[in-house]
Amino acid sequence: QVQLVESGGGLVQPGGSLRLSCEASGSRLSIDVMGWFRQAPGNQRELVAGITSGGSTNYADSVKDRFTISRDNAKNTVYLQMNNLKPEDTAVYYCGVVSGFNSYWGQGTQVTVSS
Repeated sequence: QVQLVESGGGLVQPGGSLRLSCEASGSRLSIDVMGWFRQAPGNQRELVAGITSGGSTNYADSVKDRFTISRDNAKNTVYLQMNNLKPEDTAVYYCGVVSGFNSYWGQGTQVTVSS
């Protein structure tokens, strides 16, 4: 079993920045892929960015050049640096990880971009 704890959400003005963190814990932890997803009201959950254990990354087109995903394998933690935030980035952001044949989700953290 894997537990995920997210932090770093909040209210920010357009053009501002936030950094999300997600720490994974559990016995015999071996995480393959870590990622961030988001879900706005009335929308489906969508992938924002993902990163493999080897450091390969992928991003949604809407966040390329603004968001950066990184991970610290020693700390089992994934980060999402979000710059130049826009109102359309407002959503609940979820951390998700793949470990073996299983996937796990965090509880979500609210990001609101508004003036």
